[in-house]
Amino acid sequence: MSEIADFVHHGSATITPKILKDVLKNLPLWKIEFTQFGEPLFPHLIDQLEFLANVVEDFAEGKADELPLITVAAATFGVIYAHRKVDLIPDSIPGFGHTDDSAVVRCVLI
Repeated sequence: MSEIADFVHHGSATITPKILKDVLKNLPLWKIEFTQFGEPLFPHLIDQLEFLANVVEDFAEGKADELPLITVAAATFGVIYAHRKVDLIPDSIPGFGHTDDSAVVRCVLI
């Protein structure tokens, strides 16, 4: 999983305040989108994504100022990656489309 960790670390380093602001605007719709994943192989993915989205929202609203910026950047990268339509494994592949999303989210949580 070290390759995924490196990928998440690199992606998290690209998160800027502007990106965070843009993500915050889109999070309500993305949260709804995430509930539609419904992959039986990844039963916790929806809850994990909701948790990461809540971390981003809480930080942006000043409710979680104590969180390190790298933690918020990683959470932001995780939700951005899960939202992407084009990623390492296309989401349209039944049963496997969210494998990469799950790996990224798990890495962020770890």
